[in-house]
Amino acid sequence: MFIRLYPGKNRASLAQVFLVSSALMMTGCASTEKRAEISADPASAEASQVDPYEGFNRSMYGFNMGLDKYVFKPVSDGYKFITPDFMETGVSNFFSNLKGINVVLNDILQGKFQQGASDAGRFLTNTTIGVGGLIDVASQLGLQHNVEDFGQTLAVWGVDEGPYLVLPVMGPTTIRDGGGLIVDKAANPGTYVPFTGVIEGISDRANAQGALSFIDEAALDPYVFTRESFLQYRRHLINDGKTDSSTEDLELAAAIEESADLMADNSKAIKPAVDTNSKMGDGIQPSIESADSAAARNQALAGMVQSFEQASIKMDQLSKKESRVNLASSERLDFSLQ
Repeated sequence: MFIRLYPGKNRASLAQVFLVSSALMMTGCASTEKRAEISADPASAEASQVDPYEGFNRSMYGFNMGLDKYVFKPVSDGYKFITPDFMETGVSNFFSNLKGINVVLNDILQGKFQQGASDAGRFLTNTTIGVGGLIDVASQLGLQHNVEDFGQTLAVWGVDEGPYLVLPVMGPTTIRDGGGLIVDKAANPGTYVPFTGVIEGISDRANAQGALSFIDEAALDPYVFTRESFLQYRRHLINDGKTDSSTEDLELAAAIEESADLMADNSKAIKPAVDTNSKMGDGIQPSIESADSAAARNQALAGMVQSFEQASIKMDQLSKKESRVNLASSERLDFSLQ
């Protein structure tokens, strides 16, 4: 349901825009009919290939956001209210460590044997010295946290990404990653323990609060913003952080332009109709309308550019704040266990 970012070589500033995630819930907040009108635009054509089921996806986006508003967020807020910070950190560390089994398996399947040995050492260290993974001792010893799953393994094996999908409750994924998620769940021992998934979901939702609030504040079209952020995050993981920055810039530019088109079209839709009773006679009115439309489009594009610049700054601040909170929580947990 949520996209989470982890420290280590798989972390990227662009990926921070979707802390997961980490995650993410979806909301249907814009019309889909306008897609046909701008299909001649190369950026729009590329988006339609990546997201051919956009109508369905936006519906699921709205459903998930409604479910989050009335169910998941209240439960998450209650969990954060009654749970001490050090305990929240311990629960998050526990589930993160449990996924270490999947990480090691996928390291081997991808032929990353050296990284697999490091990840196995990290898992064993946190499971033993870290009291079942409640304390992230391995990070303090310099063993970085890598993120590997079966969706990435399928990508390494040459399986195409497939269309973008938004699933009920699960949130954003692709055909390939959705299939990989089934294998990951089957390989995770926590799947077979009752209520483990529920507790993990509550913990993930609590960790994703900052990112979800950020998306609502920064994005003119949260659906497009979330889709592009998720896809870039997944491609970043698959390429082990070696994503071409120029490609990322082009993808973000496409998202900006698509959101600008949405704003421009919505502005024209609500613009008062021309008074047919007025007689211009000199043909000036059509040119004025055209100029207004162009000005609105340019203003929307400039606003989106500014939003993304502010987004980068805010996510850097959130990242630094999260690191300080996690470090302080870990220190408090270490002290309490002594």
